Formats: sequence, structure tokens, C-alpha cells
Amino acid sequence: MNSNPLQVDVVVIGGGPAGSTASTLLAQQGLKVHLYERDKFPRFHIGESLIPETYWVFKRLNMLEKMRKSAFIKKYSVQFVNAEGKESAPFYFHDNKPHECSQTWQVIRSEFDAMMLENAREHGVVVHQPARVLEVLFEGDRAVGAKVQLENGETREIRSKVVVDASGQSAMLMNRFKLRLWDPVLNKGAIWTYWEGAYRDVGKDEGATVVIQTPDKQGWFWYIPQHDNTMSVGIVGPFDYLFKNRGTHEETYNEEIERCPGVKRRLVDAKRATGYFATKDYSYRSKECAGNGWVTIGDAFGFLDPLYSSGVLLALKSGQLAADAIAEGIGKGDTSADQLGNWGPMFNKGIDRMRRLVCEYYDGFSFGAFIKKFPEYRGKITDLLIGDLFEDKVDVVWEPMATLYKEGKQAIPDWTATPPADVAANKLNELFLPEGQLR
Repeated sequence: MNSNPLQVDVVVIGGGPAGSTASTLLAQQGLKVHLYERDKFPRFHIGESLIPETYWVFKRLNMLEKMRKSAFIKKYSVQFVNAEGKESAPFYFHDNKPHECSQTWQVIRSEFDAMMLENAREHGVVVHQPARVLEVLFEGDRAVGAKVQLENGETREIRSKVVVDASGQSAMLMNRFKLRLWDPVLNKGAIWTYWEGAYRDVGKDEGATVVIQTPDKQGWFWYIPQHDNTMSVGIVGPFDYLFKNRGTHEETYNEEIERCPGVKRRLVDAKRATGYFATKDYSYRSKECAGNGWVTIGDAFGFLDPLYSSGVLLALKSGQLAADAIAEGIGKGDTSADQLGNWGPMFNKGIDRMRRLVCEYYDGFSFGAFIKKFPEYRGKITDLLIGDLFEDKVDVVWEPMATLYKEGKQAIPDWTATPPADVAANKLNELFLPEGQLR
């Protein structure tokens, strides 16, 4: 090990969208940032559909022009198909907010993540890849750097004023301090694959995300077009339903296709392009987003059910908020937990809003029925769908939504309710396929 630790301002663990966002914004402030990513890019990742509120973070990152010039399919709307096969009118984002931000993209994550990380390099971030963070270093309760294994196999210590954990679901610091809160309701799983030549709409609707409820209402399919002539098609459902007393992932997936005419008819002329993938979609959140000298962002802070494609937005938004708190804190010599985590309450409130909408959907909420009865709230529902989660103005929808509840409906448990058993959660990983090779 090198006996002379390198001194930097910030160490960032992980080069996904959260890590690349935070590191870029910090480098823009003139800070010395070193980022350590364990995988060699491009690498496969799920989470391909963006929502419009990502625009504002892209703007700060100087990523907008790169996104405009990319081959990614433009996304203007989301559409829902209910259990009876009835299609909602598309929710066109531009109708609600006539601005360039209302057009977003469907991305292949291996390409998108590589673009984001290259953008960080261009802004002065020193990127080490592939490189592993072996441990976060502490003096007392304060993070002071990291022990890393570099590209050439050398192990050394890096000292820093702040450590940013953007390690994804590895969640180094969440696990170290046992901060994870499992969601008591959203214990889902997913199986998916990619299809060539699948049906897609044309014109403005070509890039729409379609959410298709299964006829038995046990789950839903995502249907997301990609620019390489493939369609990402996945089934999400309760973990026990998808993975207990069922066949292989392939058998379960194909059974669900057969049961869902809304998906089956779209795949009549399609050919499967990859193998099958599976993952757990247990939603979770950290009890804390920061401590003295450290911050967690992206999936290292929390994961929310993918129903409304909020994953990349939450990664970018948490990266932005954390970067602002870090830059301010370093500027005034305060890297305490209170300073570094001052964005946490507002961010958590935004997640709670999206979670509420997710839980309502699983509990039978119908967008069509709601808009039919309360057309004046269509704009606010669209605000939520585009990711405008961090302002109180959208809260006006909850009271009218409650008027549509069936008699006896229970309140949605909050995050502090009894979670799924830790043992069951730990056993999940034994049941899943690896994510597989790059397409």
C-alpha cells in the first residue's frame, strides 16, 4: 500500500447517474473530485425510461446538447392500459407544461451511463475505472477518505473532506451503519427481456412508455421502445406471485405474456433478442442521507418501485442536491451531518409523493376514472408523472383521490411500518439470474 495518502476534496464511490451527477457539479465548483467505479463501461443496467424533470439537472450538467444529438428515442408521453385492456388517452407532458423540458428520452443505459461519466471527465473529475473502494475510512464518527484498489491492482488510501456513496444497491454506508428501511408494501420482483421488431406507435407516440396492467391485476408490464429496434418488456408483480411455486424465469414470463392480450398482441411479429433477466424490486430507503463527512445518493440512499420510471430522476436529483450541500459546506468549513444532509427532508417528501401514487395504483387507482370525475386535476396528476415531486402544489390531488376509495380501504403504511422479514429479504438474491452480458 502507498504510505502517502492522496489528498482530494471529495471521493465519490460509483460512476452511475448519481455519482456522475454529483461529481460533475462539484468539479464545476472548482473542487478536486476523484471518482471510483468498479465496472468497466459500457455495462448493462436496467432503468431505461427517463421522465421530464431530469431536464433541469441535465441543463446544469451541460448534458442537454449531448442528449439532443444522441440516437435515443424522444419520449413525449406515458399511457396506461387497464386490466380490461382499455387504453387511457396518452398523458402528453407538453400539454401540461409547454416547454422544451416536456420532451425526454428512452435510453439504453449502457450508452447513457457512459455518456454521463464521460461528461464528468470533461468537467475535470478524475475517474478511476475499473477500481474498487475497499472501505470508507473513518476517524471517530467522521468519514475521512477511502481505501481503494486502483486499475493497476495497487491499493492505497485517499483522504478527502467528504465521501459520497453512490455505490448503487451495494449501498456501502447504508449497510455499514444498518440504516436500510424496507418498504412494508412495495415488495415486488421483475422479469424482463428484449424484443426485436415489436409493435411501436408512430410519430409523437413512438417513444411513449406504456404501462399495461395484467388481467388478474396481480402485476403490470412495462413496454419501452429503444433506438436499436428493440423493445424492453418486463413484468412486475408481488415477489411471492412471480417467484414462488413457479417455473423458470422464462416459463413464468411467457405465462404472463399469454395471460395479457395487451402485451401479446404487441409482440405478434417480434423476435426475442436476449435472454431473460430478473431482479428484486423491494423498495427501501436509508434512515439517514448523510453523516459527518459522508453522503449517500441514488440507489445507495434508496430505491423506489419502477412503475413511474422515477429511478434516474431520483439519482440525478439526489446527486444535485447533495453536491450543492457539499460545495456549500466545504466553502464554509462545515461538513457535518446537518450540513451535508440539509436536503434530506425535502427529497424524502418528494419520494413520499411518488410512493403514494405507486401505492394507489397497486390498490386499484384508475387514472381514467379519476380524470373523468376530476378533470381539473389532470394537470397536477401529469405534474407527478413528469417528476415534479418537490413542491407542495401537487398535494391537492390526494383529497379528491380519497373520495374514490372503496369502502374499507386501509391507509397506506409509511416507511417506518414493519418491513418484510430481513431473512426473506436476504434470501432474495439466491433466486435471481445475473443481469447477463451486454447487448
